[in-house]
Amino acid sequence: MSLPARSILFVPGDRPERFEKAAASGADMVILDLEDAVLPDGKAGARDRIHDALAAIDAPRFVVRVNSLGTDWHGDDVRALAGLPGLTGLMLPKAEGPEDFATMRSAKVPMHALVETVRGVLNLPALCATEGLVRLSFGTVDFQVDAGIDGDGVEIDAVRTMMVLHSKAAGLEAPVDGVSNDLADIEGLARDAARSRRFGFGGKLCVHPRQVATVNAAFAPSATDVDWAERVMTALDGAHGAVAVDGKLIDKPIVDRARQVLAARESYGMAA
Repeated sequence: MSLPARSILFVPGDRPERFEKAAASGADMVILDLEDAVLPDGKAGARDRIHDALAAIDAPRFVVRVNSLGTDWHGDDVRALAGLPGLTGLMLPKAEGPEDFATMRSAKVPMHALVETVRGVLNLPALCATEGLVRLSFGTVDFQVDAGIDGDGVEIDAVRTMMVLHSKAAGLEAPVDGVSNDLADIEGLARDAARSRRFGFGGKLCVHPRQVATVNAAFAPSATDVDWAERVMTALDGAHGAVAVDGKLIDKPIVDRARQVLAARESYGMAA
């Protein structure tokens, strides 16, 4: 069983010397960025650098965030990258509906939607039904600006719940929560990631390699979780009738949760 990427690390598309370093950082997914991280006069050059890097890779390793629909660069980004062996998927910023992905479908790779506008949030049912879409990510900073909301905690937790529920209903991977911009506050990052996991997110966007290990740990089962799951499965082995662990009756939802914990341990390569 393979679980969704936990840590999703952005790398500027005009810094090719960082591509392999990012891939070696421990991040579950690396996004080469052609949008916010690259100035307008550098976008064509960054696209060429990404093209050359992905053309030289034997197996897919990277997702590329292309420029948004309606910009001068969107179509050229998709056409230049389609079919390259190192391309794992494409991410569309400011995604708001299925029609926004028309050009990207030609690349025939999994598509990721970065939700960062009010319209995108209100259109989640249709967005999640987009053919070829595999996952949503929450662009919390841009969303706050668009909505006129000041704060990325309780102020937008209702949106987090909407993204999780609509993703689940559409059969998408658990969504990705937004960035934590304070690179020095690792404790704050850990709290943010733990909150994201409690809300049902499956990962978190990262803007620096130093954030990767903390995010990975937050979305992996703890040693306590694994110990509990193993005891649940042991108690069930050969049992007849009702079974209790830690004084609590073990029913199907509890068993399902225990199996999820053990599957996560295996998927994320944690020691047994």
